[in-house]
Amino acid sequence: MERLQQWLDAYLRAWASNEPDDIRALFTDDGTYAGGPYDPHPWIGQDAIVREWLAHRDEPGEWTFDGRPIAMTGDVGVIEGRTHYTSGRDYANLWVVELAADGRARSMVEWFMEPGPVREGEE
Repeated sequence: MERLQQWLDAYLRAWASNEPDDIRALFTDDGTYAGGPYDPHPWIGQDAIVREWLAHRDEPGEWTFDGRPIAMTGDVGVIEGRTHYTSGRDYANLWVVELAADGRARSMVEWFMEPGPVREGEE
């Protein structure tokens, strides 16, 4: 769990800085970043991850994140969190991260949900 917390701390630094070196340091050379479990176009490789992260970046001060690792089995960990944007958007997050031996991510898949009923008509 400590390795996963260290990775999360580094992710939050990169999210706040949007510095290419901070982003690159999170992932192995051939790492993948998927925006969801059915993402047809995950970002593959450090260069693609940096390029796409910066193209879709959140600016500092536009968001807050409160989260923590909740599970780790072997090299795969799960981070639970909440993201709040100053625009009013809010998300519940589960991030599934596979870590390499050096602590960088081989893969990351984001699962996120907006608040509200899971099924239409339920409250």
